[in-house]
Amino acid sequence: MTPIVIIEDDEKIRNYLAALIAGSGEFDLQATFATAEEATLYFENNMGDEVELVLTDIQLPGKSGIDFIAWLKPIRPYIQFMILSAYDDADRIFKALKAGATGYILKSTEAARLIEALHDLRKGGSPMSNEVARKVVNAFQQDIDYKDAKDQLSGREKEVLQQLAKGFSYKDIAERLFISVETVRTHIRNIYEKLQAGSRIDALRKAGLL
Repeated sequence: MTPIVIIEDDEKIRNYLAALIAGSGEFDLQATFATAEEATLYFENNMGDEVELVLTDIQLPGKSGIDFIAWLKPIRPYIQFMILSAYDDADRIFKALKAGATGYILKSTEAARLIEALHDLRKGGSPMSNEVARKVVNAFQQDIDYKDAKDQLSGREKEVLQQLAKGFSYKDIAERLFISVETVRTHIRNIYEKLQAGSRIDALRKAGLL
């Protein structure tokens, strides 16, 4: 089962989400929090090492859900974040996505759809409520120029990816580029994150090297 935590200040909603997710039999509910500060302490104390998904509200007392994502995402880039919010205004949506959220679902979403959205998130998707998706599409059509994902890679990341395409191991790449194996791993994690790739093959394909 996929480890998940919930951040929601409304106790009634938090208990509902906990019962729904734990009762689905698909997710391992690790913890629930009423504030981002509580969740921050949890991760700072290395109690969230297994967590793969975070479901969080935006409007929280103290630090917002967006601020929490912006703090945790660089530290735990493998964690996928989904916003569950009553707000669907474009400003909040894009701030959340920019911070690192990969899903945005409204609180009016039916229970079955919410569980389905968590499944999509776990599998690498970016689930969004219809209202949210429409605003994202409209924004792209009006204001945002398309940028190829591989253009976000640094020169060194491109070098590492090219070595991967040639079939070299992490150790071989480290020796060929005169860096440590741990540095190679860090570059590869960053490559996967920037390309939204789940595997070596997926990364090479998205970079046009396969």
